[in-house]
Amino acid sequence: MDDTKKTTGLSRREFMKAAGVSGLAVGMAPVSAMAAQEAPPQAGTMPKRKLGKTGVDVSVLALGGMFDTINNQLLLKQAHAWGVTYWDTAEAYGNGLSEEGYGRYFGRNPDARKDIFLVTKIVAKQGSDNTARLDAALKRLQTNYVDLFFIHGISGIDEMTQYKQWAADMKKAGKMKFFGFSTHTNMEDCMLGAAKLDWIDSVMITYNYRLMHTPKMREALDACVKTGIGLVAMKTQGGGPVKTDSEAELKMAGRFMEKGFTDKQAKLKAVWEEPAIASICSQMPNLTILSANVASARDKTSLAREDVKVFGELAEATKCDYCAGCGSICQGAVGGLVAVNDVMRCLMYYRDYGDKELAREVFASLPEETRAKMLTVDYTQAEKACPQGLAIAELMRDASTLLA
Repeated sequence: MDDTKKTTGLSRREFMKAAGVSGLAVGMAPVSAMAAQEAPPQAGTMPKRKLGKTGVDVSVLALGGMFDTINNQLLLKQAHAWGVTYWDTAEAYGNGLSEEGYGRYFGRNPDARKDIFLVTKIVAKQGSDNTARLDAALKRLQTNYVDLFFIHGISGIDEMTQYKQWAADMKKAGKMKFFGFSTHTNMEDCMLGAAKLDWIDSVMITYNYRLMHTPKMREALDACVKTGIGLVAMKTQGGGPVKTDSEAELKMAGRFMEKGFTDKQAKLKAVWEEPAIASICSQMPNLTILSANVASARDKTSLAREDVKVFGELAEATKCDYCAGCGSICQGAVGGLVAVNDVMRCLMYYRDYGDKELAREVFASLPEETRAKMLTVDYTQAEKACPQGLAIAELMRDASTLLA
């Protein structure tokens, strides 16, 4: 028995076969269950980490529910069997259909609910009845409570103040155990703000090899760890609104294939190297990607210092292809007229994820003002202010064509 088998429950051959399929983009067509399970991960232990002050041990790999969960019940069953027991969804995913898919699984497998750390989210809406929205989500999920409830996609910590008493009331009513927020925009400021609030239990953030070593992200991580806020990473592949397949990216991919795993698996490993991250929330809409990510999570091989250096070099070489989420800078430069960062996220779904339907769905949900004014705004000052050097005006033009 080789060392890989001892530490992961997979033979090296099994891990390599699983690694080979993970290079597929999220948007590619699902393979058949038989093909995906040609060499599936064997029964074994999925690593777990404590989610901050909650004290709960969660699987280091989380199932992101932004896909057709209703018609992928086999995938849910396999994720459960392989130890991916942190399940994330949201009211906005398919207008509740993602939650319904999870609910169908629990309805058919009632004993499964106790194994799953279940998370759902709502986007803040002015004047909405949040209790009614939570109750509706619980009904779709076929459960009496969620383990963690997020306010979804905030861009500033001030957006959370209205929820303090409500969250306490929902906890007391037994409808949620823990509370927090997710953020794609101004993540570091949101995290630093959360660290000053004793009623935020967990935060889900955009976090990847491009962001992890910046001084401000390091400061924000340390602040959250100090106050016990559990951290979950998303957008871990570091994809951006520009898809390049540059020489630097191809060189990196070749380097990691020689080590026995793909560049996508290496990017996950880079995030797991940070002990403050309890779990990675990954969109895994088919058994191919699920199998590869499970194999990566179970494999105990650490990245070498040289590997980390390669990621740093790649981040610098391709920085003008990536939106770092500092939306306050570009939006401030255009007088708040256009949510530039949100449009960039839609382009990321379109180009890097290869999911055109998702990209257009998210774009359609953006404020009407953003979509109406994005071609009339002068982005000169925003481009000058952008730390990444993004060609914002050109990307806005692309978005208006591709996402309409």
